[in-house]
Amino acid sequence: MSEEQVIRHCAPTLASIKTGNILSCPYATREEMNSSVRAYNRRLLKKGLRVLPLRYRNGIGLIYVYRPNRLAEDLNHHMACELLQGCGYTCGNANHCIRRLIQRLAQEEFPHEIGLFLSYPPGDVHGFIHRKQEAKCSGLWKVYDDVDSARRTFCQYKKCSAVYWKLWNQGRSIEQLTVPTRPKQAAE
Repeated sequence: MSEEQVIRHCAPTLASIKTGNILSCPYATREEMNSSVRAYNRRLLKKGLRVLPLRYRNGIGLIYVYRPNRLAEDLNHHMACELLQGCGYTCGNANHCIRRLIQRLAQEEFPHEIGLFLSYPPGDVHGFIHRKQEAKCSGLWKVYDDVDSARRTFCQYKKCSAVYWKLWNQGRSIEQLTVPTRPKQAAE
């Protein structure tokens, strides 16, 4: 997985405006994929990012770049939890959910609930699963609920990706472009 691929496909996650991104990368072997993942984790863990291999099939690795703290928050949303439970997930522990996602990816190409791991609104994931033909608009995902909010998000992600691509081409490293996760403020 090249730095170019990570910048192109994961800029909103690097910028901390999105929970996670998934990218496909060619690898000669599973060990080559795992070595690449370990190298990225050494570089990005201190910034609050984690890189995980989700699947290796026919020379292609499916890699998840995400922010664990944000994922835990996203998956604790009541509607997200209901959707996940309906697919055999145990809510309350994001790591258990990722393990279940890996199992599901071994069974299906892309299970519908994967959107919950990518910052898609739970209402839109629910709509995609249960009301496929009723989408109000389509962009980075199919929108079933708040079209205006989704369009703003699409624009934000697109602008972020363009800015990151430009900065990376000007010589910024992935470490320089990765916004650190901020610790939660204690309630006063």
